[in-house]
Amino acid sequence: MADAGREPRALIQPLAPFYDWVVPLAWPLVRLAVGWNLIVHGWGKLIVGAPAVAPGFAAMGFTDPVLIATITTWVEFLGGIGIAFGLCTRFCAAAVAIELGYITFGLYWPNGFGWLKRGYEYTLLWGAVSFAIALRGGGPYSLDRLIGREL
Repeated sequence: MADAGREPRALIQPLAPFYDWVVPLAWPLVRLAVGWNLIVHGWGKLIVGAPAVAPGFAAMGFTDPVLIATITTWVEFLGGIGIAFGLCTRFCAAAVAIELGYITFGLYWPNGFGWLKRGYEYTLLWGAVSFAIALRGGGPYSLDRLIGREL
């Protein structure tokens, strides 16, 4: 583990200066991808409103589907914004990881892997990446770092 903090060697050595320039942008790119995905999902629910989304949650067996629709809407929308901008990153990513963990293991696991059959493929991927973001935080290019508080 002595080399755990060391960056890997450039795959194509003449491109080493390019790698040095873009590698620090990798984490913000991951955060932006996850955040954007969540913002879009949350925004769709926000636009139609919890009562319109609630029947889908009722069909999954939730006893208070409007409440669950409201919670998931805000976790996805505000969590996505927080992750994308790196603001309250760990808190937002943890909330998303918990939501996606429940969806993955509590709802979609019996359907198998494929997302086309409402399987866990998609939710497992985004939940795992959200968990990784919760562990690592926003990184150097985040609002958390700018304000000096890694939340």
